[in-house]
Amino acid sequence: MTEVATSDQLLVVIDPLARHTDSESVRIAKDVLSAGAASAKVCLPQGPEEFARALERRGSRRPVVVGDDRALLRAVSLLHRQRELDACALSLVPVGDAGVLARSLGVPTGTVAAARAALDGAERWLDLLVDDSDGVVLGAVGIPPVPVAPTVIEPSVMTPSSWLRTCQSFVRTLATRPPRLASPAAPEPSRLRVEVDGATLVDLDQPVEAVSVAPNGGGAAVEVRPVPVGTEAEPLRAVGRRVTVSGPTFRYRADSVVTGPVRTRTWTVREGAWGLTLPG
Repeated sequence: MTEVATSDQLLVVIDPLARHTDSESVRIAKDVLSAGAASAKVCLPQGPEEFARALERRGSRRPVVVGDDRALLRAVSLLHRQRELDACALSLVPVGDAGVLARSLGVPTGTVAAARAALDGAERWLDLLVDDSDGVVLGAVGIPPVPVAPTVIEPSVMTPSSWLRTCQSFVRTLATRPPRLASPAAPEPSRLRVEVDGATLVDLDQPVEAVSVAPNGGGAAVEVRPVPVGTEAEPLRAVGRRVTVSGPTFRYRADSVVTGPVRTRTWTVREGAWGLTLPG
């Protein structure tokens, strides 16, 4: 489903981490959005609770999140828990993190381009994965979780002085880092049962290197990479509405969040469940 976004009243929610990491991009985004909308209410939440409260009190305003991938995921998760995902489409102006998820969804990486897309773009209704603990996945699930950049300090406890100390510590770390670092050890093969719509794609007797699940065209696309025995093993692929992974305890990455250990997890695809404003 695609329709032109019509609301010219915006709720601009600026994630606190974005304000700390790139205040100039935040200023540019705020200026472009305020100049282009009939009315723009700017919210500067100090932490997750205020972030949630701002979305809850948005009224008829269309929410625009200024922040990184985690800020977008937080907004979708909140609206999902409130059962209001279908009530409005979100917009994102990426500021902060690398924005891998945002790019994969089609959000412009430039601040001005993303802000103009929020003003003049079209609502695209995208598929969503919802797990059996009511968590949501916008991009993909990966088992085992791949390494990412070090975790940043939570914005709710960040102060200017602590931010300065963090930067100084990081610089000292770079100065004393040895010229060669050992590569991280490859993850051990897992023994997992992967079921797609009740049919077993791989069972516990077949060790696997990796499993991925992603929403794709109204279904969940699953890929399992078995451990090769003698010769290279071809990936096993399937598409379905419901995917269950079970076995010994495992961790997984859903978008930018690592969860676990768990023994079983089920993801169900919901077609066209959430809206994102993208360039027309």
